[in-house]
Amino acid sequence: MPKLPILMYHAVTTETSQSNGLTISVEHLEAQFRYLHENGYTSLHFSDLQQLTSPSDFPQKAVIITFDDVYVNQLELAYPLLKKYGLKACFFIPFQYVNGVDAWNTSQLKLMSVAQLKSMDEATIELGLHSFAHKKYDVLSATEIDEDFKKCKQFIVGNQLNVSNVLAYPYGKFPRKNPAQNTFFDLLVKHQVSYGLRIGNRVNTFPFKDNYQVQRLDIKGEDSLKKFKSKLRKGKSLFF
Repeated sequence: MPKLPILMYHAVTTETSQSNGLTISVEHLEAQFRYLHENGYTSLHFSDLQQLTSPSDFPQKAVIITFDDVYVNQLELAYPLLKKYGLKACFFIPFQYVNGVDAWNTSQLKLMSVAQLKSMDEATIELGLHSFAHKKYDVLSATEIDEDFKKCKQFIVGNQLNVSNVLAYPYGKFPRKNPAQNTFFDLLVKHQVSYGLRIGNRVNTFPFKDNYQVQRLDIKGEDSLKKFKSKLRKGKSLFF
């Protein structure tokens, strides 16, 4: 089965000295995007996967690029690089905080407005779900999760956003034990979620083994280009 690495990014900064943890410098990000472009990788949207009915349809080198939290710095710094290198990405929205700040984290980073979300070319940017309130699903009741989904839908419909039914779990958290896990997955089915994304740091094969436990590679701000290449090929390594 073909391999499908899924890259996970968060905030972007112009300050190379601040490239650490969940924040990556635009310099490091451009080096990574340039590598993908120059080495023949085809970036996909999750909606593209539904058109790939057999392994022969799959690109020889495929990758999915994801950004959580729809920070304004992603619009200002990552989006132009995606356009420059002909890459696609999925931006995951915590709807309660649109046009606000990341109150669950620093309370300083600004999130995009609805107008800014709509301003991006849909051929480049696919929008996805990142819950409504950015809370960990493994500490919420089934009723609370169901209500969170309903609020997401109300926001999407009310603001006429085009959002794909792919969900990035906040903090990568979801119930790991039954019966809570089965109940959670049943809710994803109820709300017509096609793919649920955890972290995991492994390279997927496609079709996925489990559409609700799709693994993403956590790209850190301090990762060297060598480490990025290694993660892209084989996931997280113990040797770095």
